[in-house]
Amino acid sequence: QVRLVESGGGLVQAGDSLRLSCAASGQYAMGWFRQAPGKEREFVAGISRSDSSTGYADSVKGRFTVSRDNAKNTLYLQMDSLKPEDSAVYYCAARSPYYRATGYYAREYAYWGQGTQVTVSS
Repeated sequence: QVRLVESGGGLVQAGDSLRLSCAASGQYAMGWFRQAPGKEREFVAGISRSDSSTGYADSVKGRFTVSRDNAKNTLYLQMDSLKPEDSAVYYCAARSPYYRATGYYAREYAYWGQGTQVTVSS
């Protein structure tokens, strides 16, 4: 059973930074997604299982950094220069162990965390 537990969300002001963590029960290709009220869940960032290659949505490139600590089975999302439009519930997700590369679509992920709220005030 794959278990994902996010933490680190909260209320911050525009321009602030926040770091999300996701504790996993193993090592997988993983990603971060977010969903704002009334909107579809969207890809934010992803990282491969083996070589830690990464991918980002255009809206967060240069501001967000995804990383992982394989010794701790933990995924991170460092979010800098936050904007009000970054407000959403953030989810970490893991692909099936069969896959090494990250995915860019929610349908490519088999396992999901419970989500953590990020609110950025202007």
